[in-house]
Amino acid sequence: VQLVESGGGLMQPGGSLRLSCAVSGGIFTIYAMGWHRQAPGKERELVAAITSGGSTFYADSVKGRFTVSRDNAKNTMYLQMNGLKPEDTAVYYCRAEYGVESYWGQGTQVTVSS
Repeated sequence: VQLVESGGGLMQPGGSLRLSCAVSGGIFTIYAMGWHRQAPGKERELVAAITSGGSTFYADSVKGRFTVSRDNAKNTMYLQMNGLKPEDTAVYYCRAEYGVESYWGQGTQVTVSS
């Protein structure tokens, strides 16, 4: 199973970015999917998640600003990030889980700076 993130980049505070996570080699519809991030010197943290049934979870720090979604026809998960803040700067990773199976992408850098 391969996960490939895209959509990261440099954005000014208050701006928006949309990350994508394309999954191949597995049955996308069965996976619970998540977005994690890791800032320099900090531990990796869960930002948002979406179950196979479409239920969502958000960390308090991103509630009301980020939206996670999935398109099962395209085997892709998205993270719409609005109202970006400098503290959102991190490498963002996507993760797919099913039972004991767990797969990670390589990460995409998001930098929020003026």
